[in-house]
Amino acid sequence: MKSIGIFGGTFDPIHYGHLRTGFELLQALDLSEVRFMPSGEPPHRNKPRASAEQRLAMVQLATESQEGFTVDAREQQRTGPSYSVDTLRELRLENPDDSLCLIVGMDAFLGLPKWHQQRELLRLAHIIVAHRPGWKAPVDGPLGELLARHGSSSMQALSETTCDRIYIHEVTQLEISSTDIRELVAAGRDPRFLMPDSVRALIQTTGCYRGVE
Repeated sequence: MKSIGIFGGTFDPIHYGHLRTGFELLQALDLSEVRFMPSGEPPHRNKPRASAEQRLAMVQLATESQEGFTVDAREQQRTGPSYSVDTLRELRLENPDDSLCLIVGMDAFLGLPKWHQQRELLRLAHIIVAHRPGWKAPVDGPLGELLARHGSSSMQALSETTCDRIYIHEVTQLEISSTDIRELVAAGRDPRFLMPDSVRALIQTTGCYRGVE
């Protein structure tokens, strides 16, 4: 059984915070791969500033040198909103016997009860919550109940079962924001050291965030 990490997002733009989280989970959970999936039409936020093609190119540049990082563009090739449950259904059909691990950040996890068909997610995959040091998991309400039923403290369970577990893992939190990067570039400043140089060069060449905020 392979354990496949699924790391979705707008990546508008991708930065070292995303990459460090993916790398730490790749190693700590002994994942076969971390698959970065730039969304096409995100349902819960405004339209991305960079085009789908530009965001995909940035993700490909950012991940190409790291073994175990792969890129999947299927959400950009699908029409309509990019719902995680649709992606997981496709991946489950393609990988019926493998462990699928949906990677989400703390903020996304706290909003999980509002996700499209959220009850179906754990029938298709595990959920890995990457959280900042000091954060405490909810004990009450819908998320507290969900964790009581599906929460696991065992990394081994993720590789022994294909779905149905929620595992919370602390990762290094780099205080880097895609929104802040867009604002910085729009103000004519340089995003150097916030992302790989190859991504920075693409942003500068295309001008995709110039004057947009």
